[in-house]
Amino acid sequence: MTNEERKAALEAIIYAADEPATVEQLTKALGEEKLAVQAALDELVASCAAEERGVEIRAVAGGYKMYTKPQQHDVVRRFIKSLRPPLRLSMPALETLAVIAYKQPVTAPEISEIRGVNAAGVISTLLDKHLITTAGRKEVIGRPILYKTSKEFLMRFGLSDLEELPSLKEFEALAREALGSDEGLVPVDESLTNEASIGGAQEVAGKEGQNEAVASNEGMSEGESESSKKAAAATE
Repeated sequence: MTNEERKAALEAIIYAADEPATVEQLTKALGEEKLAVQAALDELVASCAAEERGVEIRAVAGGYKMYTKPQQHDVVRRFIKSLRPPLRLSMPALETLAVIAYKQPVTAPEISEIRGVNAAGVISTLLDKHLITTAGRKEVIGRPILYKTSKEFLMRFGLSDLEELPSLKEFEALAREALGSDEGLVPVDESLTNEASIGGAQEVAGKEGQNEAVASNEGMSEGESESSKKAAAATE
């Protein structure tokens, strides 16, 4: 295998992989020496960094994953938005979704405690709309169900993975955009607006609201075509 063939194979694997591909996995897939694979990978990462390329390969979570470049996010969002009809969500549902996004995995009692209201009904709605999914049970008395955001959530908000969750303030802006109005999540403490990370401890406080709002489409279901998935798989 020539070096150019090696780079092409690496690019194809990283593109197709759902999770960051490690050097060990890539080496095994190509059946070649690790040093040769790493050298080709470094060249591939450098070539994708060129200004004329719309995607880049980043080293994340111990592996390599493909993303669209930040300067292409707006056009990718517009494309994704055109793929599905709007999704109707109430303000309480959006607020609960924010709690789950920034506290995941989290139990229903924990969500209710943060929001100050019983969240059972809203959780059921979010499950029905495939924006959240179960993540096992918490190892405490009663073993309550844990909830986390789904791939559909990432698509709707134009995120490629949880590492790209914006600050809570930016998430509010995304929610207002999704609502198609100046409304959005209720104001939160500025101390909670630091950049979020997976399993971060940010908390969102919210009040019950009664008005239904239309959330703009920021993504698509898991059953969409592979090309559509990859268009969404790189937004911020």
